[in-house]
Amino acid sequence: MPHSILVALDQGTTSSRAVVFSTQGRVLATHSIEFRQIYPQPGWVEHDPEDILSSQVDALRAAVKLSGVDVNDIAAIGIANQRETTLLWDRATGACVHNAIVWQCRRTAPYVERLVADGKTEMIRQKTGLVPDAYFSGTKLAWLLDTLNLRERARRGELCFGTVDSFLAWHLVEGRPHVTDATNAARTMLFNIHTQQWDDELLALWDIPRELLPEVTDSAQVIGNLSTEILGRPIPVAALAGDQHASLFGQACFTKGMVKNTYGTGCFMLMNTGETPAQSHNGLITTVAWRLNGQPVYALEGSVFMGGATVQWLRDELKMIQTSAETEQIAQSVTDTEGVFLVPAFTGLGAPYWDMYSRGTIVGMTRGTNRAHIVRAALEAIAYQSADLFNAMAADCGSRPPQMRVDGGASANSFLMQFQSDILGVPVVRPAVLETTALGAALLAGLAVGLYGDKEEAAAMVKPDLTFTPAMDEYNRGLALYGWHRAVDRARGWVERE
Repeated sequence: MPHSILVALDQGTTSSRAVVFSTQGRVLATHSIEFRQIYPQPGWVEHDPEDILSSQVDALRAAVKLSGVDVNDIAAIGIANQRETTLLWDRATGACVHNAIVWQCRRTAPYVERLVADGKTEMIRQKTGLVPDAYFSGTKLAWLLDTLNLRERARRGELCFGTVDSFLAWHLVEGRPHVTDATNAARTMLFNIHTQQWDDELLALWDIPRELLPEVTDSAQVIGNLSTEILGRPIPVAALAGDQHASLFGQACFTKGMVKNTYGTGCFMLMNTGETPAQSHNGLITTVAWRLNGQPVYALEGSVFMGGATVQWLRDELKMIQTSAETEQIAQSVTDTEGVFLVPAFTGLGAPYWDMYSRGTIVGMTRGTNRAHIVRAALEAIAYQSADLFNAMAADCGSRPPQMRVDGGASANSFLMQFQSDILGVPVVRPAVLETTALGAALLAGLAVGLYGDKEEAAAMVKPDLTFTPAMDEYNRGLALYGWHRAVDRARGWVERE
């Protein structure tokens, strides 16, 4: 059939991926390219913008070539992206004035401290649904403007600010649209999620000129055509969404109360709360799940900063493993961690703790502790952090969700998924297509160009594969969580505040 193919660009923290789908949700081809992580100082994380752009274009071309599809059959392209990562570029040339400041970067912690000291926490929370943290884009943009002395250029309209979706849209789409969607705007700490507008009071906190800001679009909306030089044909670019929001959509979590957790570089858990924002009393944030036809749907979210990145640390820094895949067998080679807990707070702790000054910690080691115990503790740490989020959501909504849907690279690890179910005490459902972030972006693009009549028709493309059921009793679950929380207490507040 003509125009029966959808393509998703999934631009992530450590790699750029492209996935080619049939309109029935079947993966026809995928290609991923890792790129360099830059650490100028402890706690600082950057990306070279050219690495982001070139790796994404190369991944797109490679995936389409691998799929064997005719470019003329591609109906639309959707973009999902790492979210709060902040870029600032010259409107005339497209060249960035600085490396991208990655969402994990903690350099703006002092900015956040000033906000808190000035009593701005509640105002920010009421308008944005967020808690003040260096995680979000607003302070990163302020740091760039301050450090590079660029406010006058910004006011003259010479510069563009954007998260990665905006950066890719500007560089890949004909006419260079300066746009972002509501899910990404909601992660900046500059956007009012109730009015769906950039907020003057928030902009004034850091003296952010409006001239810098992109237009905010729906998550499913044609923003223009892909530049012909990339694939040889002007294909509609029809969706923008932060990766976790795309994943929620790709898991078909369309009913209030449904929960998904994505195991990527970090872990990100979202619960659909419907068309009314829900405020958390347990350390979670409120965000826009997606926006269709001008109507936002909201979600509660908890973020774990170090998920799969913890396994990367074992591989790249400690050299304990050669590949992520081998951790499953290594973890199963011991019956438990023998009391070892690893708290991967390398860039601080996210929800529900929001402690920018925590740092990574391993506790409970003895002379008998070996590589397998530490590898197993690293995998268990991913599950423990996710359990903290799930339990906070249950407390906020007054009941435990009956299951959790999972996706992302680390969800392929069956040991981790079984332990996750054990420590939650509810079933964990893994889909047939683990690329749910990419699938969500593709389905949103399909909606925008009319391939699906509504989101329920798109949901038929989402199929479960395997369900993990809890095998741990309540006593041992409580004992394990008690040990985990003792370990977290030792990691918190490690860095002395400036």
